[in-house]
Amino acid sequence: MSEPFLSVESVSASYGNISALHEVSLEVATGEIVALLGANGAGKSTTLNVISGLVRATHGHVRFDGEAVDRLSADHIVQRGIIQVLEGREIFRDMSVRENLEMGAYTRKDRAAVAADLDAMCDIFPRLRERIGQRAATLSGGEQQMLATARAMMARPRMILMDEPSMGLAPLVVEQIFDTVRTLNREQGITILLVEQNAKLALSVSSRAYILENGEMVLNGASADLKDDEAVRRAYLGA
Repeated sequence: MSEPFLSVESVSASYGNISALHEVSLEVATGEIVALLGANGAGKSTTLNVISGLVRATHGHVRFDGEAVDRLSADHIVQRGIIQVLEGREIFRDMSVRENLEMGAYTRKDRAAVAADLDAMCDIFPRLRERIGQRAATLSGGEQQMLATARAMMARPRMILMDEPSMGLAPLVVEQIFDTVRTLNREQGITILLVEQNAKLALSVSSRAYILENGEMVLNGASADLKDDEAVRRAYLGA
């Protein structure tokens, strides 16, 4: 059996004296979309932040493509190919759309390829091309999410961590965002670990899913099976 592309091994993390994660483990294979579900405060964002180096684990290890990365700085983890799209988008509001996209490629030296990738992102997200010179703060919520996702892609990531991409967006915009997630995974082979409040949508787009409760992993399995699990349906799917 091949080694997982991403492996989170018995990871614990705290904020001061407050425990946020306790012995959390998960795996993601190359080319997979895996969902991480749970109520607010369950530890989903903290898990992503540990993987990306924004929060230091107090116990356990994170391995990416066979290499331990849990003691690397966040910028070195980016250089390894893991990019996080943060909850709330966190775009550079006073910069233009173009400048935001260029910032996504700040670690790259291949300027001609960067220009080609910027054009490709505008093909994937036509609204960004229309607003290429506008300040990012003037974009709608959906357009800002498109920009945050495209900015992540400008780094040519091997894996994207997506944190609540549907938050605050209208249903039609959410469908557009998730269509793009599917496209990035299918056509560009991007591996995705997805934290998402819309559990039904997350399970429809992912192949497997994990469920966190109070900082502990309580359930995992194929997304199709979890959609049919009575306890999951009651707790997360409104059924």
